[in-house]
Order: sequence, then C-alpha cells, then structure tokens
Amino acid sequence: MDKRRHLRKDPRDFTGGGIFGLPKKFGSTGDKEIDAKIKALVDDWACDTSSELIQELIVTALKMGRDCPPEGDLKLYNRALKEMRKSSSVFAPYVEERKISIFGSARTKPDEPEYQAAVEFAKRMRDAGFMSITGAGPGIMEAAQEGSGRNGSFGLNIKLPFEQGANPHIDGDEKLINFNYFFTRKLAFVKESDAIAAMPGGFGTMDELFEVLTLIQTGKAQVVPIVLVDAKGGTYWKTWFQFVKDHLFRLGLISEEDFNLFKITSDIDEAVSEITDFYTNFHSYRYVKHRLVMRLQKPVSKEMLAELNKNYIDLLEEGEFETCQALPEENDEPHLADLPRLICVKKRGLAGRFRQLIDYVNSAG
Repeated sequence: MDKRRHLRKDPRDFTGGGIFGLPKKFGSTGDKEIDAKIKALVDDWACDTSSELIQELIVTALKMGRDCPPEGDLKLYNRALKEMRKSSSVFAPYVEERKISIFGSARTKPDEPEYQAAVEFAKRMRDAGFMSITGAGPGIMEAAQEGSGRNGSFGLNIKLPFEQGANPHIDGDEKLINFNYFFTRKLAFVKESDAIAAMPGGFGTMDELFEVLTLIQTGKAQVVPIVLVDAKGGTYWKTWFQFVKDHLFRLGLISEEDFNLFKITSDIDEAVSEITDFYTNFHSYRYVKHRLVMRLQKPVSKEMLAELNKNYIDLLEEGEFETCQALPEENDEPHLADLPRLICVKKRGLAGRFRQLIDYVNSAG
C-alpha cells in the first residue's frame, strides 16, 4: 500500500469549536469480535492518529447496511463521502495558503462591468496572498479565475444538466473538483475559506451567501470577513440590503449586530482592505474545551487588555479576557506555538459582536 499522502499541518476547525468539542466516545457494532476485526484492519492500514475515527466510519457503514435503507440513499451517502474525501485531498497541499471563496452569477458576460470588477478583485486578492475558490463555471466564476490565474485558484464544479461546465481557466487543472451535490460543494466552499466575497448573482449566489451568513450567525462556522462587491454605480447589493433592513431587521428577525458580519462596497480597494485588514493582527481562533483561544500576530498590551475587559465583557460567559501562551491542547499546531494568545470563556453565538472585537484587536494592534 502506498502510505504517502498529504497531511494537514493544522487541524482547521471551520465549525468554530463544533468539531473539537465533540465527545470522544466511539461507536461499536455490538459484536466484540467484529469490533476487533475492524480495529485490526484499520491498524494494518496505518491511519495514524485518526484510527479511532476511521473505525467509527466503518462501524457506521456496517450499521447502515444492517438498517437496509433504500439503494438510492446508500448511493447518495457513498457519493457524498467520496466527494468530501476528494475535496480534502485536493486542498490539503495548500493548507498554509489563505483562500477566499468568490460567488456570483454564471450568466454575467465578459463585457459587463460586474465581470470586469470580479477580474480586478480576484487579481488584487491574489496579489494580497489569497488564492480564489469559485464554482468553476462561466460568468463571475470565470472572471474570478481569470484574475487569480490557474495557479492561484480552485474550481468547485457542479454537474448540471444545463448551463455549467468548467471554464478554460481551470479546466483540466488538478485543483478542479467535480461535485454531484450542492451540499458537499457548499461544505467545501465554507470549510476551506478564510474569507467570502459575493458579486451579483441569482438563486445560487443567494443560497451560498445566506448559507454562510446562517452558519456564522448561529456559531456553526467561524467568523470570517464577508464582502459584497458591486460594480461602480451598481445597486444590486444596496437593493438587497434594503430588503434585509425592511423585512428582516425591522421585524426583529435579525439583530443590528448581524450587520457587522458583512460589508457592501463598489470600491475594489475597499473590498480588498476589508479582507486583508481582518488579518493584520488577528490570525485565527479555536476552542479548547469551553475556552476560546485567539491567536494574534502581536502581543496584547496592558491597555488593550483593559479596554477589552471594559468594553467587550458582554461577550463572556464568565471571567475576563486574559493573555496566555499556547495551551498543551494546541500541540497539534506547532507552527502557531509562538503566536501570542488571548483567551476567554466566550458566550456561544453573538457573532456580529465578536466581529467587532476582532476589528478592535486589529485596529489597536
């Protein structure tokens, strides 16, 4: 067996603590002899530290077989798992690269200002060190990949009976992934992104944007910068925002702080700055049990710590903001060990307010 494979250098938890917060209790078939055979098989396959999780995947598959679900269901589960595996293997060699997912219409023509804005934005983001992830199709997707270049982009193509095939800027590239299901494709968009940008688009763009906003607002995904980019003089996102204010905020269906989760602009410089400024001092965060550990580029000053404990204490479940070194539980991220830390017991949710805290950390850093 060829044991060579790409290993991620950090355990990226896009769920904001939901993955590493799961209890380490693994399933059983209920038959000790079968369990022993599964363990021996996995040990022989050399799955390293993931052996127990691989065993549980096999146990789940066997249980599904015993449940006798319809063949169509089994085909769906099987295909979805294969697509997720393929996605992870393609992205794994690029784990240290910052990435931005760019959404937008497949029907935008090259002579339209939105297309040209997407080319320029993606080019500027690549210059800033971000690879682009798009849906690999025509329109805004093609424009973004034109701007990023083949070497600087990924394509997540969806197989449709109409409209979409891979654009020439990514077709045939090893970073092109073909998906049968929208849900596995959207998972890859969110899981691998350090930022999100949306250009004008149709149902698909709205679906992707609202999915990201929902996951972040509910704490199911980490807070990342989201920018909604229009062409100069465009009113697409202004009209969208008017709807959000009139029919979501006014009725109390979202909070005012949720507006901190995204920025609307028709200025490419401003759009790029919205993304890059997010990472000027802030680096990343993860949960260690009930504590949130924020990794920064620069040490936290006494003045910043006092300001946080004065103005952002409403974010905390208990205690105060404190500084610390890398925790023992973070030893699976040795390349981040030297970064200064800010640690707290944060209330779950409050994503918009937490984004305000990140902005303060960046401005004060």
